[in-house]
Amino acid sequence: MAKENTGHHHQAEARRKKLTLILGVSGLCILFYVLGAWQNNNVPSSFSKLGCDTQSNPSSSSSSSSFSSSSSDSAELDFKSHNQIDHKEANQSIKYFEPCDLSLSEYTPCEDRQRGRRFDRDMMKYRERHCPSKDELLYCLIPPPPNYKIPFKWPQSRDYAWYDNIPHKELSVEKAVQNWIQVEGDRFRFPGGGTMFPRGADAYIDDIARLIPLTNGGIRTAIDTGCGVASFGAYLLKRDILAVSFAPRDTHEAQVQFALERGVPAIIGIMGSKRLPYPARAFDLAHCSRCLIPWFKNDGLYLMEVDRVLRPGGYWILSGPPINWKQYWRGWERTEEDLKQEQDSIEEVAKSLCWKKVTEKSDLSIWQKPLNHIECKKLKENNKSPPICNLDKAPPDFAWYKDLESCVTPLPETSNPDESAGGALEDWPDRAFAVPPRILRGTIQDINAEKFREDNEVWKDRIAHYKKIIPELSHGRFRNIMDMNAYLGGFAASMLKYPSWVMNVVPVDAEKQTLGVIYERGLIGTYQDWCEGFSTYPRTYDMIHAGGLFSLYDNRRCDLTLILLEMDRILRPEGTVVLRDNVEMLTKVEKIVKGMKWQTQIIDHEKGPFNPEKILVAVKTYWTGQPSNNNNNNN
Repeated sequence: MAKENTGHHHQAEARRKKLTLILGVSGLCILFYVLGAWQNNNVPSSFSKLGCDTQSNPSSSSSSSSFSSSSSDSAELDFKSHNQIDHKEANQSIKYFEPCDLSLSEYTPCEDRQRGRRFDRDMMKYRERHCPSKDELLYCLIPPPPNYKIPFKWPQSRDYAWYDNIPHKELSVEKAVQNWIQVEGDRFRFPGGGTMFPRGADAYIDDIARLIPLTNGGIRTAIDTGCGVASFGAYLLKRDILAVSFAPRDTHEAQVQFALERGVPAIIGIMGSKRLPYPARAFDLAHCSRCLIPWFKNDGLYLMEVDRVLRPGGYWILSGPPINWKQYWRGWERTEEDLKQEQDSIEEVAKSLCWKKVTEKSDLSIWQKPLNHIECKKLKENNKSPPICNLDKAPPDFAWYKDLESCVTPLPETSNPDESAGGALEDWPDRAFAVPPRILRGTIQDINAEKFREDNEVWKDRIAHYKKIIPELSHGRFRNIMDMNAYLGGFAASMLKYPSWVMNVVPVDAEKQTLGVIYERGLIGTYQDWCEGFSTYPRTYDMIHAGGLFSLYDNRRCDLTLILLEMDRILRPEGTVVLRDNVEMLTKVEKIVKGMKWQTQIIDHEKGPFNPEKILVAVKTYWTGQPSNNNNNNN
């Protein structure tokens, strides 16, 4: 019996030792995992300092080093995320890109003046997008002007810009009487004037607000055709209205560049022979103030395009010729008969689109698009000019290099004459996070209300993580931001609490075309093929974000290097880039951008080191071009 008890005792002791060993090993594993996760999720202070503090003084960069030495003295950022790639090996054989000639400092690849001369002037085709052929592509870095300075922060930038950043005095001379822009020493000042608002854009918008409701949240997105320096859009912002302002390259030198330098959304564009790069039913308001668009020509083709992008119940505002022609016809140097005929033609086209004339008061005339096409279809039974578009031939949202058509874009079907076709929108700001009608109606494949809400929660976590990586994200350093692969606009919606705006880009190669959803959220954006240049001037964005973009374009018809060079072109010196992708892709990207003198760091996903998606954060170093004997801005 004693023997048996001794055996039990030894067995129990062995079990206790085995259990203690297992617990000890498990405890050590947990401890090392926690320490590893903590270490890899800590953001090195060197990145925050390098990426953010350099812009605290708008003129601090004026004394920075030139290209040849700008990054050689900077401390290397640490590669901290878990992966199996040898970082030293990845840094070998980096190809370094040289600066382009200084004459290319304002180069816009797809709006090049000399290339445009090859095309027909009919319907302004020569000013539309015409991108370089393969043998015309540039593999160099677009240089900033020699004395380039970091732009003023918003809201000061609304009124001031550095002269050296956009050294063009043409507008200050040509538009001196109209108060668009003035030169004051080493800077430009924007008094807020315009051709048709001599009392300033603010007073002009107040005049509009007396005629239609601008401040109740029903109007959020606007499009300003022929924007000048975008003072109309600049002063709409304080009313929580976000405008996409556009104008062609070189009608007046650098007007869109001035707008973006001010921190106001703008894009190079023109109403020519192609659709505007926006989905149907995108804008609550469209505006033209002496924008020089021949609305009455081609049977009102351009007004039909405004009708396509205008939301049900949206407004079109026109000021300038021919409105109030009885008072201004002598100053416009046109005959009374000519101006009357133009206005009659516009009225006729608006009526054929089933628009209602809201008012004409002083210099303003306003029309409103119907909520639905129930009555319009009845009218079209008797008067079919222009006819309703065939949806199979011309899907309303498809707008990339799509020819304009002389027809009325049909609104989604509805049986109630008081119902907004396609679904009613919430007033702003609730619109930003309410489930968009396109999702509620099931028009975006595999995306429902639940997935939309989940995406919003995901972006709350991501923005919190970004703030740890880039503390200045919430402090106003980044005014102009681009999301190159915007999906549902979750990144932009999560940034609304900060003093910034986001250009949401939906690639034409994306599996799901979601730009209509983005506009229904009260955000702005555009379509884009990233195998081509973007319609903006160099140095017009403070921050670029992209998730999964390079996996989308990998092994496709264009070189990833060209996409990265385009990002460098549109990014301001000391601007920041945030890319999300798998570690193999980001390592490939990192090797290229190091040759562009970007400083980079790959860090872990917000969920921890074991997520296969990583985040590359980069800062474009400050450098400037050097004057040369051939310094002519002829592009």
